[in-house]
Amino acid sequence: MSCSILRPGLLTTLQDAGRFGYQQVGVIVSGPMDARALRVANLLVGNHGGAAALEITLLGPKIRFEADHLIALTGANLSAKLDGKPVPLNRAVAVRRGCELAFGSARMGCRAYLAVSGGFEVPAVLGSQSTYLRAGLGGLEGRALRAGDVLPAPGPTPAGKRLHQQLLGHSSGQDWAASTWYPDPQLTPVPSNSPIIRAMRGPEYALFTEESQQAFWQEEFTVTPNSDRMGFRLAGPVLQLQNELEILSTAVTFGTVQVPAAGEPIVLMADHQTTGGYPRLAQVMTADLPRLAQVPPGGRLRFQEISLSDAQYWYLHQEQALQQLQRGLALFHFR
Repeated sequence: MSCSILRPGLLTTLQDAGRFGYQQVGVIVSGPMDARALRVANLLVGNHGGAAALEITLLGPKIRFEADHLIALTGANLSAKLDGKPVPLNRAVAVRRGCELAFGSARMGCRAYLAVSGGFEVPAVLGSQSTYLRAGLGGLEGRALRAGDVLPAPGPTPAGKRLHQQLLGHSSGQDWAASTWYPDPQLTPVPSNSPIIRAMRGPEYALFTEESQQAFWQEEFTVTPNSDRMGFRLAGPVLQLQNELEILSTAVTFGTVQVPAAGEPIVLMADHQTTGGYPRLAQVMTADLPRLAQVPPGGRLRFQEISLSDAQYWYLHQEQALQQLQRGLALFHFR
């Protein structure tokens, strides 16, 4: 069983939950830009939340399913169609052999996730199937997908196969059918091209001028075209330190807001380095990283200051909702 890539799209890679346990030797985590969308897609088809799925950026691929599959699409609305008909997001979808999935223009957001029941069979590197392009690790030969690639997929799990049969059993002669049920909309919000991103003060926040501190929270920033999976470069007010200084390289993470000497901030993303030497002005809270990941180049955002306890509350709130979804699916559809 497999999926054939007829057209690769702008940037389509395999990503799972990430490559953890090696940052001390300089190996980055990688993984999805929008971890919530990846988890929801996997849960909808009966996989564990961190299974490998396709991360599809802005201009999507064209894929032919060479066997029956149970799939789910989450994240950005990239005008997906199955055999020329619009396919709904955030649903389990049963497809027959020969169905073709194609994408059009990006309507809202910029990253979609395609999960298939049973996952993809590609070798794990350092315990992860995630693709890290700069080092050529993981995924399919450590690179973005190309036309002509064939992704091995074992096909639906036993529970996924039952759901596949159930969905198509209620459709008369159709080549695909989507479930009528879907997750709580709080887990699948419509992406915004101009969101408010909640963040905490970073370790070097006090080193910036008062004017720069106020500008960071009050002014609007634009995601520039030279942003990528490593970091979002923001254009907006120039942020300055009170005094010129050099700091030792220290730990950074997904969502760390660094400010280079030129004064334009960089928000570190999924492929961020393990350490950095720029002052850390702020830290985006984990629960808002999916919203940030969906802002396309040219999109605008503002930052809102919150406390650590606020960030912890929203993280736990999101995790509880994801666990509730997993329990509900296990009880009613993946017994």
